[in-house]
Amino acid sequence: MTDAPFDPARWRPASFLPDEDARDPALLFVIGVLCFLACLTALGVIAADRAASGWSSQLRSEATVIVRAQGGETPDAAAARAAEVLAGVAGVSEARALEKEKAYELIRPWLGDVAADLDDLPVPRLVAVGLDRRKPATAATLSAALKGQGLDAVVDDHSVWLKDIRHAAGVVRWTGVVIFLLIAGAAGAVVAYATRAGLAARRDVVEVLHLTGAEDAQIANLFELRFARVAAIAGAAGALAAGGLGVVLRLIGGGDGITPALPIAWIDLLAVLPCPVLAAIVAAVAARLTARRLIRQL
Repeated sequence: MTDAPFDPARWRPASFLPDEDARDPALLFVIGVLCFLACLTALGVIAADRAASGWSSQLRSEATVIVRAQGGETPDAAAARAAEVLAGVAGVSEARALEKEKAYELIRPWLGDVAADLDDLPVPRLVAVGLDRRKPATAATLSAALKGQGLDAVVDDHSVWLKDIRHAAGVVRWTGVVIFLLIAGAAGAVVAYATRAGLAARRDVVEVLHLTGAEDAQIANLFELRFARVAAIAGAAGALAAGGLGVVLRLIGGGDGITPALPIAWIDLLAVLPCPVLAAIVAAVAARLTARRLIRQL
């Protein structure tokens, strides 16, 4: 067996594909940039998901009550009475009437500075309600308690905002998945092009290997291993660059990153670690499929 004309155990990649190629720097750069963008996408999706979770948690633990005065009761007195009623409801951690300026701020966009001169009008007051995170009171429970005390009030449990936040988080998440798949496809296309160019440059060698008994899979394996190694190096460089940028943003903005809308945690940076492995897998699959298809045509 050792004297066989073709023995894969005696092969080394350098005998067919040299360790260095003039196209390698460009290939490393392109795949590295793609991996950098993929890692940034992953970090962005994770940060957006964390922000959405934080906002949702905060909204679920709060409610806002709009209180309208009735009869001879003043708006401030009605708000104070509503806060006292709500504070005694099970599932409420605290309730406090907000200053009238808070109510004025809500109508300022429509009335402008005139909103500050509405002391003679019964502008509804606001009551901020803190809910128990373990067993929060429902909007129906709060409304029933207020109605039982003869208060004209509307409870906003922020359910509309929660729905919008969940929808936005889902859009961001799926957008990130699509971007990631597009980047992976682009990387595979680059590797496929490089494989095609490498086979074209060594067409005569491939034909000789065929004559000596080499199978298509064994020849394709040489390209697979080579481009997997190149992609792994590029992926590591891209991941390192993205991780470094994440560290800078974390140091600049603390837990909020560059903006509270995209908070970055140290553990998020671990998301870039699989990048070299994933890049190598994509490159290996693309190179193998391309090489086997082209070799069969020779």
